Amino acid sequence: MKKRLCKSKLIALIAAMLLICCACGGNAKKDTGDGNVENASDQQDENAGDTGDGGGNAQDENTGNTGEDGENAQDNDTQAGNSIDVSALREQMGFHVEGQTLLDANGNPFVMRGINHAHTWFADQLGTALKAIQGTGSNAVRIVLSNGVQWTKTEAQSVADILAICKNLGMVAIFEVHDATGYNDVDSLIQAAEYFVEIKDVLIGEEDYCIINIANEWGGDWNSTRWCEGYSQAIPMLREAGLAHTIMVDACGWGQYGKCIGDHGREVFESDVLGNTMFSVHMYGTAGGTEQSIDENMGYALDQDLCLVIGEFGYNHSDGDVQEEYIMARCVELNVGYLAWSWKGNGGGVEYLDLSKDWNGVSLSEDWGEVVINGQNGIRETAVPCTVFAQ
Repeated sequence: MKKRLCKSKLIALIAAMLLICCACGGNAKKDTGDGNVENASDQQDENAGDTGDGGGNAQDENTGNTGEDGENAQDNDTQAGNSIDVSALREQMGFHVEGQTLLDANGNPFVMRGINHAHTWFADQLGTALKAIQGTGSNAVRIVLSNGVQWTKTEAQSVADILAICKNLGMVAIFEVHDATGYNDVDSLIQAAEYFVEIKDVLIGEEDYCIINIANEWGGDWNSTRWCEGYSQAIPMLREAGLAHTIMVDACGWGQYGKCIGDHGREVFESDVLGNTMFSVHMYGTAGGTEQSIDENMGYALDQDLCLVIGEFGYNHSDGDVQEEYIMARCVELNVGYLAWSWKGNGGGVEYLDLSKDWNGVSLSEDWGEVVINGQNGIRETAVPCTVFAQ
């Protein structure tokens, strides 16, 4: 009797436990139904993302795995690049750099041999000057623009007109904003970058024919760190705006401190998601005064396998004599481009830097124009037209 009673109690206890379990299961389903537990679970999943799936995604970023996790890694890369569609921009590129070499849209090396033109101050001489510069055999022309901070703003339509003339004459246009010249504040550089973003509609689609030189000689002091910080902000701005052009970056120290490229040029280059940035050193009495300084300033870029152009140079300046013939010879030897300053219009005591005595180019200056254009290693002797104009 006692055995039967114990057995009955045991059966009753088991039944009670089963009822309790079923009740708990029912309550859990109700909680999920009203969303409270579901939300808590979702929040837990989000928090767990750092150590769960998120940890796997981080690993996929490092290993380069594809699939769903690979897509997540790609999304993270896009976020790191401020939502820039890198693939689309690459398809859009015309000019592009490959190590030390600037390649045109056909994949052929292009070495600049040309002249600077001070358009901002002599807009009424545009057609005359460009035609005369083309007559020297120049394959490129660097154009002074203004974003309106110091001088009359060069409007977008004017830039479009300049580019149309250059294309018709078979010359590559290099556009630069002159207002930031010598300034040390990053805001001045950012304003120059914003100008190109503002006029992007006349530049996008013209990547085969022009290069963007964000700011002329930004950074008057010899501060490599600030130079790096500034351009590491400015370059992504252009990419975010959809500009895929080759970007040209002047050295600081009024363009003559090539060591900033040696110090931080690789970092500036890597701030460009397209890897389509080249560097420019300007050579006057400081950077171009001796053969040693010329070689050193060119080496800062070339020794890092970075693309270089001598964006400005003269034969003399307020900071001393310039070894212009050595600059030209080294550029020819190393396949580095050069752009002489400047066609006409110099003032303030440096009128001797006029390559021509008149806008038409009828009479070249003996000490400067004749040397750069008709001399050994000069423009007529060494300039090769860009192949995009042969189509």
